[in-house]
Amino acid sequence: MNIIYAAEKPSIAKLLSDHTQCEVEPNEIEVRENPDETGSFCIGWQFENYVLSPSGEIAPDKLELAD
Repeated sequence: MNIIYAAEKPSIAKLLSDHTQCEVEPNEIEVRENPDETGSFCIGWQFENYVLSPSGEIAPDKLELAD
């Protein structure tokens, strides 16, 4: 388990690289705080969005569309 204490783009890019198994450069991502969970971050990369949990896990950001 990787614990994230601060939003450092190089560290987040490395975690995203490991998750996607693609090389991700820090300047290719947009990182912002996740308003839904304290200590969590939203990551934008290419056309994808991910959520980084406080425990260091990355998951695709699931948008729920209204009917």
